[in-house]
Amino acid sequence: MLEKLKEIALRYEDLQAQLGDGAIYGDSTRLAAVTRELKELEPVVEAYRAYTRARERHRQARELLHDPDFRELAQEELTASQEEERSLEERLRLLLLPRDPDDDRSVVLEVRGGVGGEEGALFAASLLRMYTMYAQTKGWHTDIVSMNETELGGVKECSVLVEGTGVYSRLKFESGVHRVQRVPETESGGRIHTSAATVAVLPTVEDVELDIDPKDLQIDTYRASGAGGQHVNKTESAIRITHLPTGLVVECQDERSQYKNKDKAMRVLRSRLYEMEREKQAAQTAAARKSQVGSGDRSERIRTYNFPQGRVTDHRIGLTLYKLDSVLDGGLDELIDALVTADQAEKMKNGARASDET
Repeated sequence: MLEKLKEIALRYEDLQAQLGDGAIYGDSTRLAAVTRELKELEPVVEAYRAYTRARERHRQARELLHDPDFRELAQEELTASQEEERSLEERLRLLLLPRDPDDDRSVVLEVRGGVGGEEGALFAASLLRMYTMYAQTKGWHTDIVSMNETELGGVKECSVLVEGTGVYSRLKFESGVHRVQRVPETESGGRIHTSAATVAVLPTVEDVELDIDPKDLQIDTYRASGAGGQHVNKTESAIRITHLPTGLVVECQDERSQYKNKDKAMRVLRSRLYEMEREKQAAQTAAARKSQVGSGDRSERIRTYNFPQGRVTDHRIGLTLYKLDSVLDGGLDELIDALVTADQAEKMKNGARASDET
């Protein structure tokens, strides 16, 4: 590990030198690449430098143990430096874990009502509110692309752009089936019903990252439906894009501008095509998926929200929290932190196993 850390520190210094060369500012592509790599390496290098300082303190404290005048002080310093070394070593092992290249991306969040009819749609609306409130606590920007609602305010299906730093790294564990157990407002007998909604979290991609042939697209315009006054009746601003090779269809009617709707729809289409390619690659290397917390498969039940008991249970890690109201108000960090920790632990275990085999 130390040899790898030395290489990373040298690479970091080289990148800093490149950034100090005025010529780089004339090449925006190179500048962006160097800046991005520096940002990625910085936490590793900072932890490594702190680790080497702790090791040096450890060495000096050991030498002072032989001096009767400083033995007590040296023992205190030795204990403190050892604890710091162990803590930093653990942090460095985490930082050196293979990183998901999509972690820094924004996402397209898709929520659909599932089993349970109207109750499933109402629960989907609750999930959409939960994620929107969570995004607000993180300072992320949310933008509805499309929304298909029921008469009672439920959500049949919706797509939302969630933009910000590290959005995918936090929300990627939310893909799957979310189950709710509660007494529906429409239920006169007070019986608990079980219904569900599905969530998909798709990393966004830029034009340059995914080449889509315009000949593969069928683009239709139509009049937006729903609220909107005269605009609804007079302007064909809504967009429907069909990707002919795959049959994927994306619609957007949220904006009054046809251009803006088309731009949003294309972002969703790119994300879905990118996700299809990711799933294809994952299927080819199925063993690698075992290192993740759950498979991310949308058919997999990942979490249950039990209203009578006020609890939320994540089935992948066996975590139950008796704070349902807080979670539904956007308090997702405790759940997500636990999922991230479990994912890291699994990766470290797999890394250790791979090292033993070699």
